[in-house]
Amino acid sequence: MAEALYRKYRPQKFSEVVGQDHITKVLEGAIAQDNIGHAYLFSGTRGLGKTTVARIFAKAIGCTENDLYEIDAASHTGIDNIRELSENVYTLPFDSPYKVYIIDEVHMLSKSAFNAFLKTLEEPPKHVVFILATTETEKLPDTIISRCQTFTFKKPSRKVLADVVTKISTKEGFTLEAAAAELIALLADGSFRDAQSILQKIHASSADKKVSVSEVEEVTGAPKRKLVSDYVEGIIKKDGKKAFAAIQSVEDSGVEMKTFLTLVLDYLRATLLLRHMKSVEKDFIEQYGEDEVADMKELSNLITPEILVAHLEASRDIRFAPIPSLPLELAVIELVKGGEK
Repeated sequence: MAEALYRKYRPQKFSEVVGQDHITKVLEGAIAQDNIGHAYLFSGTRGLGKTTVARIFAKAIGCTENDLYEIDAASHTGIDNIRELSENVYTLPFDSPYKVYIIDEVHMLSKSAFNAFLKTLEEPPKHVVFILATTETEKLPDTIISRCQTFTFKKPSRKVLADVVTKISTKEGFTLEAAAAELIALLADGSFRDAQSILQKIHASSADKKVSVSEVEEVTGAPKRKLVSDYVEGIIKKDGKKAFAAIQSVEDSGVEMKTFLTLVLDYLRATLLLRHMKSVEKDFIEQYGEDEVADMKELSNLITPEILVAHLEASRDIRFAPIPSLPLELAVIELVKGGEK
């Protein structure tokens, strides 16, 4: 079985970490000055490299595999688990200056477990370093947060993700079209791990090792760009029938409406930028193709702030809608009323 790309290309040192310089430089500086804290909190959405940076930090302060402990708090939520950990921290390291405990998804600990952990976190042995990782900082007690050095991991830009998957593809012997890399980056929604997982799926199905945007659409189930442009044209020209037909086609294809709406917002944004910033045209031609950019330029003067606001509101509401298409349908009704064809 082929090794997962996110494991194969996992950074092994600080210099290989992408997009988190505000964290890696501080950690490197602390190590250089021998100013190691006893507890760190790494927060941020999934797939940003929190546990990867934790491992790199552990290795950089001299912790070997024998003294590195990774705990998944989602499956070790109880007070008994924390009591066992609290007892074990007092044993000396095997062959390292530090014992490092990486506790992933730490927000999953129970209230009683947090209370039991607090004393250990307040007064740990000098040879122990805790690194807590979480996707939901708001679920952590303030007493835990206040005893940690907190680092917030940033989502990478689409350009950064596109560059990452392009470089990995090249190393794997694949040619990835710029538009295909952009679509993978968009679908990954700011997650390095998701981008690499999508890429692996595409590599596995590619017959000629040349990956086009249409191939990405086919493998991932992303809506065809024609549906996106048809929908946007329907909205801008107040052709409700065309816009609703695009939404229905998305539903029939089984594509998540949230993904479709993300692509619509991306298209609207690009169209608006083409109107106000001529310098982006070259980049957009590489991303979307000449024909599509020509269509965008034709529609650009018809975009209004109301169109963008309506779709941003739909994006906010779609997460909670019992019928996923409803926020988008309401946006169509609001935008085409009085001028429907």
